[in-house]
Amino acid sequence: MSDYLVIVESPAKAKTIGKYLGKKYVVKASMGHVRDLPKSQMGVSVEENFEPRYITIRGKGPVLKELKTAAKKAKRIYLAADPDREGEAIAWHLAHSLNIDEHSDCRVVFNEITKTAIKDAFKHPRPINMDLVDAQQARRILDRLVGYNISPLLWKKVKKGLSAGRVQSVAVKLITDREKEIQAFEPEEYWSIKGQFYLEDELFEAKFHSLNGEKTTLASEEEVNSVLKQLKGDNYKVVNVSKKERKRNPVTPFTTSSLQQEAARKLNFRAKKTMLIAQQLYEGIDLGKQGTVGLITYMRTDSTRISDTAKQETTEYIQSTYGAEYVSQEERKQKQDKKSQDAHEAIRPTSVLQEPKAMKDFLSRDQLRLYRLIWERLVASEMAPAVMDTMSVDLDNNGVLFRANGSKLKFPGFMKVYIEGNDDNKKEEDRLLPALVEGNVVKQDEISPNQHFTQPPPRYTEARLVKTLEELGIGRPSTYAPTLDTIQRRGYVALDEKRFVPTELGEIVLDLIVEFFPEILDVEFTAKMEEDLDSIEDGRDNWIGIIDQFYQSFEKRLKVAEEEMEEVEIKDEPAGEDCEKCGHEMVYKMGRYGKFMACSNFPECRNTKAIVKDIGVSCPTCKEGNIVERKSKKRRIFYGCDRYPECEFVSWDKPIARPCPKCHSLLVEKKSKKEVHVACSSCDYEEEKQ
Repeated sequence: MSDYLVIVESPAKAKTIGKYLGKKYVVKASMGHVRDLPKSQMGVSVEENFEPRYITIRGKGPVLKELKTAAKKAKRIYLAADPDREGEAIAWHLAHSLNIDEHSDCRVVFNEITKTAIKDAFKHPRPINMDLVDAQQARRILDRLVGYNISPLLWKKVKKGLSAGRVQSVAVKLITDREKEIQAFEPEEYWSIKGQFYLEDELFEAKFHSLNGEKTTLASEEEVNSVLKQLKGDNYKVVNVSKKERKRNPVTPFTTSSLQQEAARKLNFRAKKTMLIAQQLYEGIDLGKQGTVGLITYMRTDSTRISDTAKQETTEYIQSTYGAEYVSQEERKQKQDKKSQDAHEAIRPTSVLQEPKAMKDFLSRDQLRLYRLIWERLVASEMAPAVMDTMSVDLDNNGVLFRANGSKLKFPGFMKVYIEGNDDNKKEEDRLLPALVEGNVVKQDEISPNQHFTQPPPRYTEARLVKTLEELGIGRPSTYAPTLDTIQRRGYVALDEKRFVPTELGEIVLDLIVEFFPEILDVEFTAKMEEDLDSIEDGRDNWIGIIDQFYQSFEKRLKVAEEEMEEVEIKDEPAGEDCEKCGHEMVYKMGRYGKFMACSNFPECRNTKAIVKDIGVSCPTCKEGNIVERKSKKRRIFYGCDRYPECEFVSWDKPIARPCPKCHSLLVEKKSKKEVHVACSSCDYEEEKQ
């Protein structure tokens, strides 16, 4: 008989913890939940105070049997699932399945999987927190009531396989509303005037700022010409020089949301991928002689605070590595958002001494990249501010004022380690100005008027959508990644150049929900529901009352929808060509990955084809076909011959309909994050960058 049985969710976590606890402990994995609501039916009795009916999840029978056998041999059982609502619920379901008293000290929680944290956690076991369990149950039941009532309506009125959920519906609405803004946007013309000036041999840039003492916006070419006519000669007098020192503070350590956003910007990771890799780093990595070590703290959190121990270790590391001047000298109080639960620390390395460069041989490329991001963010958060010397100079010519701004990094501070990314991929650079003083006269080199048009708001990237959902209080750290995954799998939205666009199906479903269930799409209502779930977790509210309050109005709307919702026929759009197998017309269909072509004679003929776009370039290989735009299985655009598989020409770069002037081979567009330029696919010929 073993002394202690410890149950966690995953084999990786079990392996790591087992090495810390010793021979008296047997550590086994439940592989997540062992019980859940049935998939084939509602599983919630509305008449009996929304009592849930849990069953053993299909396929979990052998796992549960193994756990029961191990439990009979143990003197004591500890439930060590993750330290959040979901983990508490897993522990509660295990307690019921294994006949463990939920009021006994059977629950063990820890925020990081390190020897010290694990040993300490097992010194302080506690009963299962039923407030946490009730909050998880309330969310699960609420989503079941919404999904299992609205989804059958959508199956009946629109098509099979559709679903509706609280958070996912709001996400689709945000994407759809943004698309409507873009379509309705009317660009407005505006102009700018940029000037190149020099003092002796030093050239610098300044922009038109004001006219006759008043800041002026230029709306037309006529207004630009009027300004240019007022200029007299090439001499400009320096009428004002302003020098300041500006400090820039570091950002806080990562929350779940900010990690997903930054990993999307800097590493090009989808939210789902970020969370998967973070889970691996949390559960433990084999570091050779050190054994298996959890490299980061728990990755589902909305807190930015770190422990005193971590703070001290990080400060000492900064001082020894970069010098005392790089250590932050001010006590920064982390401002927690009012929506933040602050249940755990921020996401940070379990030890700052585990430097990324030392992890290279033990981590995969993606694991190392994400770990480095988390490590650098923590170190930077405890460093001194960066100091910039800024300079602003006003140049006057007959009442026409140009302004030049310059800055120079005086002291890098935290920027020596880490600079936060942004959605526009803009890099900060020193913009140096000559040593100008009031009274100097500078010469005009060139004046360039430029026409511009205002741009529509950008479509949502994953990072922008996560940030917006968080700001609105929609969802919680654990919900963002699965929400984005669900709306894509259902075909409600698609990604176009890494930005979300609504599909026709998504717009149809959204319109029906707007008409019959407006509260589900109401941002304030959904955010209030999240607050109610938090109040259940805090023990301030009863979960049955919260759900009953929601269901009373929801049930009335449901009855109206069942009677009044009309069937929507999604007609197949003709594709303009016939099926090469049976001769019937090909039509456009909507699938999981967007539109595709299929035979209208389905199911007799099951011919399908990807939609391809002819780019107007002849195939350089076979000389007979045309180059078309295609998409890979991972939704990446590439270019190939329309005679494939007879001709196997393929290119990731977009071909251009003119030959290389140097070797007469194919010219292609080369793209990077910052620019597009034309280059030869065979020789070293390149054209000027756009």
